[in-house]
Amino acid sequence: QVQLVESGGGPVQAGGSLRLSCAYTNSVSIRCMGWFRQAPGKEREGVAKFSTGLGSADYADSVKGRFFVSQDNAKRTLYLQMNSLKPEDSAMYYCAADERFCAVVAGRGYAYWGRGTQVTVSS
Repeated sequence: QVQLVESGGGPVQAGGSLRLSCAYTNSVSIRCMGWFRQAPGKEREGVAKFSTGLGSADYADSVKGRFFVSQDNAKRTLYLQMNSLKPEDSAMYYCAADERFCAVVAGRGYAYWGRGTQVTVSS
C-alpha cells in the first residue's frame, strides 16, 4: 500500500512560483508518479509524469518550460516546481503513484492518489 500526502499549495500572484511536495510511503514499489490538477467544473488533467527509475519527466504542453519535477529519494518526496504561474494554473493539485512502469500507466489510471493541495493564482 502506498500513501501520498501533498503540501505546498497556497495563494500566489501571477508570475510567481510555488513548489509542491508529495511525500510517499513504500517507495521501493513505486515506478511511476504523476502530478495532476483539477479546476472547478473541469476534468482532472495530467500535468507531469515521472519515471522513478529513469528520473525523467514528461510534461503537458500547457506547463512545459514552466513546471519541473524532481525527486528526493532520501526524503521520499516528489516535488513540482511551478514557475511563471498564470491564473489558469489555479486548481487543486494531486499527486499519484503506481507500481507499474510509466509506459503502461495511461491517463488517470494510477493506483494511488493523494488528497490534493490547492493552488490559487491571482492576476
